[in-house]
Amino acid sequence: TNPVDSAFGLWLTSVICEIWFGFSWILDQFPKWCPVNRETYVDRLIARYGDGEDSGLAPVDFFVSTVDPLKEPPLITANTVLSILAVDYPVEKISCYVSDDGAAMLTFESLAETAEFARRWVPFCKKFSIEPRTPEFYFSQKIDYLKDKIHPSFVKERRAMKRDYEEFKVRINALVAKAQKTPEEGWVMQDGTPWPGNNSRDHPGMIQVFLGETGARDYDGNELPRLVYVSREKRPGYQHHKKAGAMNALVRVSAVLTNAPYILNLDCDHYVNNSKAVREAMCFMMDPSVGRDVCYVQFPQRFDGIDRSDRYANRNVVFFDVNMKGLDGIQGPVYVGTGCCFYRQALYGYGPPSLPALPKSSACSFCCCCCPKKKVEKTEKEILRRV
Repeated sequence: TNPVDSAFGLWLTSVICEIWFGFSWILDQFPKWCPVNRETYVDRLIARYGDGEDSGLAPVDFFVSTVDPLKEPPLITANTVLSILAVDYPVEKISCYVSDDGAAMLTFESLAETAEFARRWVPFCKKFSIEPRTPEFYFSQKIDYLKDKIHPSFVKERRAMKRDYEEFKVRINALVAKAQKTPEEGWVMQDGTPWPGNNSRDHPGMIQVFLGETGARDYDGNELPRLVYVSREKRPGYQHHKKAGAMNALVRVSAVLTNAPYILNLDCDHYVNNSKAVREAMCFMMDPSVGRDVCYVQFPQRFDGIDRSDRYANRNVVFFDVNMKGLDGIQGPVYVGTGCCFYRQALYGYGPPSLPALPKSSACSFCCCCCPKKKVEKTEKEILRRV
């Protein structure tokens, strides 16, 4: 209505931008037209597969990744690990692998302290059905912690556990303070040998099993889930692919140690807020009708310490509760890098290979002297080469 000849180019550009933004907004609405709200029935899962030591529930390997303990506080990583070890799932079917991509002795020592504290924390959580099962956030809750608690010794044991956790925090903080200044000769282990990861870019692979197969049990004498420290080998001149490479290394290590059919990966600052989360994932993964066709189950992320009344206060409510549910109605939600339970065979792309049987000799199978040795070795090599 008020044309300005000298601003025709600006006017035309703004109209084109408005048309493009309107078109992109319409495209953004398409994935939201068919949202899916999924519901799990854990009681039916237990009724079908049972519970306890004789349960038919599938084993699950947890992957936790961390790099620099000075940027990713070891206390936060320890809380993540503790929430995993205390999940409501058969202990012999849970394994936690911590990937230290920085090969830091601080991470190794803090994980050793975490394994020791877990011997007290895990039985406490399971005895009193604690939620959430990460001590830092459990003890910081401003709620009535006596609600629904009927055990007469709860108050006494909670007070003792909180004192033990405060002492645990002091020990972790002491390790962090010690690690602020690296010695000129590098870090040295308790036996006097140099720490293999003094050069974080050139070191051998390191694996240490803290809990599980070593026979470590909690203070009540019960078995604990496996806890494994992994720092993959690094050499200069090779591309290590950062977090993706660390996850690949954990896939290979876990395949040798436990080889659970399902993998759940977490960042070091993401703890398990619901102790029954693994069971809920199994409601999809172990579904007899569609379970074999499910590649992964993506959990939503929830955040602490922010304004819950602000819709866009970094809570990702729109993304997880609107966009992801809409995508689930099309082909399924996208993988967001953490909080995801994978079907291991889907990552491999095929089932576990089996070597063909070696051909039997037609001469004599009773005495090895009857068969030419060189010919047998050549046959084995040929078969393995074809595989």
